[in-house]
Parts: sequence; C-alpha cells; structure tokens
Amino acid sequence: MKRTLNLITLLTLSLFTAASAQQKTLPAKGLAVVAIGGKFKPFEFQRHAVGDNDIQIDILYASICHSDIHHVKGDWGKEEFPMVPGHEIAGKVVAIGKNVTKFKVGDLAGVGCMVNSCGQCEYCKAGLEQYCKDVVLTYHDKDQFHNNETTQGGYSNNITLTEGFAIKIPATADLKKVAPLLCAGITTYSPIRYAGVKKGDKVGVAGFGGLGHMAVQYAVKLGAEVTVFDITEDKRKDAKRMGAIRYVNVNDSAQLKGLDNSLNFVLSTIPASYEPNTYLKMLKIDGQMGIVGLPPYAVMPNIPIDKLIWQGNRKVFGSQIGGIKETQEMLDYSAANNIYPEVEIIPATATAVENAYKNVLDGKVKFRYVIDMKTLK
Repeated sequence: MKRTLNLITLLTLSLFTAASAQQKTLPAKGLAVVAIGGKFKPFEFQRHAVGDNDIQIDILYASICHSDIHHVKGDWGKEEFPMVPGHEIAGKVVAIGKNVTKFKVGDLAGVGCMVNSCGQCEYCKAGLEQYCKDVVLTYHDKDQFHNNETTQGGYSNNITLTEGFAIKIPATADLKKVAPLLCAGITTYSPIRYAGVKKGDKVGVAGFGGLGHMAVQYAVKLGAEVTVFDITEDKRKDAKRMGAIRYVNVNDSAQLKGLDNSLNFVLSTIPASYEPNTYLKMLKIDGQMGIVGLPPYAVMPNIPIDKLIWQGNRKVFGSQIGGIKETQEMLDYSAANNIYPEVEIIPATATAVENAYKNVLDGKVKFRYVIDMKTLK
C-alpha cells in the first residue's frame, strides 16, 4: 500500500513538473528559412512564456525590411537557421505580467529591432539601448535574459518581450502602415533629428526606397528643401508628390552637375555598393552626412581619409535605428502628422514573401511590403 502511494506521489510530481515546464514556453508558428538563401517554409517553435514584466502580442502585421533579406542571404556574416525574420511588428496585447504598468490587454503595441538590453550601461542610461553590448535583437540572436534562447522575428503569430521594449501604438494610428515605422521610420527620424535639420535647410536623401521615402517625409515636414537621389526614373513622380523639390538620377552624370557644396545634410539610405564621396562633395562647409544604409560586406563602400581632409569641416556619422524613448517619440510624431510608409499588403504565405524579396532586390517595390499575419495558416 505504501509503495503504491509513493508511486502515485511520484507520478503526481512528474505531471506537475511537466505542466510547469510547459508553462515556461509559448507555442508559436511562422514562416522560416532553414538554410542560407533558402525558401520559406511553415515553422513551429517555442517562445518564452509571459513573465512578471512581459507582455504577449498577437502579431497582426509584419513588414519586410531590406535587412531581412541581407540576413537570409548571409550578406553580413554567419547566420543561424531556422530563421524567422522580421523586426517591424504591429499587433495587439493579449496577456501581461503582474508587474506590467505600461500596457493593458487590448492595447496596440509594436516591436522594432530589439527586445532587451542590460539597462545598466552608459548607452542604456542615455536612452541608446541599440548600442548596448548586451542588446538582444528581435531575431537571429541569443537572448541571454531567457536561457539563451534563439530569438525569432515577426513573420509569426505572436511574440513575448519585456514591456520596456514594446512601443505603444496610438489607437487612432493606421495599423496596417505602422509596422515599417518601427525600423524604417526610426532609422531615418533619428539621424535627421540628430543632425538638427530645420526649416530652410537643403537636404539630400540618397536612395529612395523603404528608408528613403520616410526620410523625405520627415525632412519635408520640418520645412527642409529636399533633393532625392536614386538610380531609376521610376520614382521621380513619387518623390515630387512627397514634397521633394528635385529628383536626381545618379546614372545620368548631367543631373549631378552643379550640386557640389550645395547641401546642409545628406542622409544615405543606400543598401548596395555606391561611391560615398559623390555625396560628401555636395556638402556645404559644416555640412553633415549621415549613413544608415548598410550594404553587403562584399561590396561595402569606403571613404578614403584624404577625401575627409581635402573636404574638411564636413562631418560624417553613422546611425543605427534609435533608442526606445526616441522610437516612441517618432511613432507619436508620425501618427500625429499623418506620416506613414506607402505599403503593399501581402498574405502570410511562403510564395508571397519570396516574391516580395525578389521584387525588393529588383527595385520593383514602392515602398514597403507588409505581411498580413492574420492570414498565416
């Protein structure tokens, strides 16, 4: 009899332990690539469950960033697979931890390029979490704060993260257009603000894609006179429609004449090989060039030191997204001023995503693909 009771007790404990273990993870499904440059396939995986300081978001929209394609292709170094890309995420809060105060169930929330950081270093304390050495990226990363689990991105049905790294989306926002703001929006808003762009400044935007068309809208709203640079004629009318005063096709050398020493600020969003000095020469004295586009390492551009010397008193700086506080500021500003990306909504299927990637690489998208994750099966 005693032995029977012991067996029952052990069985009960085993069941309790198994149930507890199950509660520590959240089942998720998405679209993943399983090898470098591979095809997308349905993928089931586990996320960490909602902790005391976490929220769970049901993902409604996830947009395609050119950096997703770079990671899938391995353009920036070794990657781990399977990989669920996506760091431009918009959805609805469906669960919260007991310590959460920023969100309640039913709120709209967004996620950008990062989901955690140390919170203690100089960068974190300055609101620049993106530069923290322990920053946890939304995908293709290891989350040291959750048992070193592999992070997976927004081409999926849900995500859990600490409330501090989620962005509040105004209820009045155009939700289907919000997701790209969490990367393309903040990536351009931050350096424009850092450079102090103001009314009357002459601003150049190099590259008129997902990032560039956001930069144009922010600079125009600030009262700048904007010149757009790209390699095709297809987007000339779009640039003028968004408020640019000039459009330059850099493949036509005649259109580049007379532009040296003419601009206060240039923002390069170009994700491919190009000649940075072309734009550096366009800066006036004390002008600035911000660089946010990151080409593949194999064709990474360089600025020779002598160019910086002969064209002195011009400044070049790089910028990587923005901190959480600034991202919230950007989103509130964008919604209040009706500044959104132009998007094309596609279904959450492998074929649709693969076709979208091809069109991005071929320059055939205006300007951001957004995946309707409600259609994921």
